Amino acid sequence: MTRGLARLVALLGALWLSQAAPATAGPFSDWAAVVVAGDWHAHNGGPTEAFDNARRDVAQTLGRLGFRPENLRQFSVRPERYADTRPGKSQLDGIYAGLAEVAERAGGGCLVYLTSHGSPQGVLVDQQVLAPGVLGQMVDRACGQRPTVVVISACFSGVFVPALAAPNRMILTAARRDRSSFGCGETDRYPYFDDCFLQSAPRAAEFAALGRKVQACVAEREVKEGMKPPSEPQLYIGPQLRPLLPLYPFGAELVRRN
Repeated sequence: MTRGLARLVALLGALWLSQAAPATAGPFSDWAAVVVAGDWHAHNGGPTEAFDNARRDVAQTLGRLGFRPENLRQFSVRPERYADTRPGKSQLDGIYAGLAEVAERAGGGCLVYLTSHGSPQGVLVDQQVLAPGVLGQMVDRACGQRPTVVVISACFSGVFVPALAAPNRMILTAARRDRSSFGCGETDRYPYFDDCFLQSAPRAAEFAALGRKVQACVAEREVKEGMKPPSEPQLYIGPQLRPLLPLYPFGAELVRRN
């Protein structure tokens, strides 16, 4: 074999290996996620796009963090209106089936994000109240002991913390169990909490830092808008998950995709 031919063979071999080697997986590439808009009514009963705007843009942000589209499901009360994102119908059995499906395929971790109206009994999902205990069972069955983040954007959503709290989980809620949250009017683009989540994600290092930034952002927004009493978003991080969260950084994926 001549020297020139040998060089060509070596070059072609190196090119083949570079193309065949798998891309470096991000920290959330094997996480399952569902993002749910549970209602389309404003607080006064009129129509609002706030919840579906949040659903769409939170899902997009998760994609920037490294969640893979095939492992992420979106749900809307009016899915026929959103052909661009093709959400499923926001019904409890369908949401659980979607979470179970992606969790079976992506075994690294789980994320559940709900945005809707809430009450001391739970969060509204298509005119049904999803109670804390029911959501806890759904997450238990689908996600088990893997790292799990649950975010609930709704009034009184602090009621979910006791039912969902576990060593392997982080729970972030828009309000205390006895407080309302704000920003679900007919003209609001997002609820305040969802807006703060979207604003804070690009500036956070990982989920624990994101939770703290969202809390600070909501407090600042409510003071600015004169909303009282403050909603006081709640952040719980289980002792097993707390030291692991820095191993799931946001920065690399955000820089790569932006």
